[in-house]
Amino acid sequence: MSWWGKAIGSGLGFMMGGPLGAIIGATFGHRIDQGLGGERIGIGDTERTQVAFFTATFSIMGYLAKADGKVSASEISMAEQVMTNMRLMPEQRKAAISLFNQGKQDDFPIADILLQFRRECHRRSNLLQMFLEILISTALADGVLHADEKKALYYVAQQLGFNAVHIDQLIKMVGAQQHYADSAQQTSASIDDAYAVLGIESSVTDGEMKTAYRRLMAQHHPDKLVSKGLPEEMIRLATEKTQEINAAYRQIKKSRKSQ
Repeated sequence: MSWWGKAIGSGLGFMMGGPLGAIIGATFGHRIDQGLGGERIGIGDTERTQVAFFTATFSIMGYLAKADGKVSASEISMAEQVMTNMRLMPEQRKAAISLFNQGKQDDFPIADILLQFRRECHRRSNLLQMFLEILISTALADGVLHADEKKALYYVAQQLGFNAVHIDQLIKMVGAQQHYADSAQQTSASIDDAYAVLGIESSVTDGEMKTAYRRLMAQHHPDKLVSKGLPEEMIRLATEKTQEINAAYRQIKKSRKSQ
């Protein structure tokens, strides 16, 4: 049975305990026994991580949306677009909306949620980075990263073990990937966009370019991420990223051959 099936049908056997368990329980209407304290019962480690990832993603989207003190219609639209891109089933979409709304609450325990989420992911850096990239993509969906959103992203990233330099690089790279994807649809993606997608300068050697490409492909390989705990519903996001990285790499190679 998938993690989603267990979320619906396992009741107390599914519960994780802790703050993630509490918001999962509120979402699915399960009674929480706080005494469980995170025991691993009724669910495997990979499924458990998938539950934590799904839960943290949508609840913290709500937290980020409320970062400036109010949630705008455009921010709600952004979150809904992410749900659409993931092709969530109606029941999953309903759960995601409930999690988003919980994240908007003033008493949302963000520090405790992040602490438990990092633990549930076993500090797997690629998985945690994918989580951040999804949040950054949502924050950038309207083309602007507002100061309060950026401050909140810094806080989330630092609680997950990433420093400010790393988060700045991710913001720049995710922004470039979104711009590249939009431009590619109009067949107007520039070579500068392609370099930005790979997070490199045009002055790098062919060897350095290939190293950057391989690193990004390894970080975003859908099968590897799913095996580490990325929910199957989010595999499409990872696949789209690898497609953008591949397209940018091919464009750069073609450009260099023609010079």
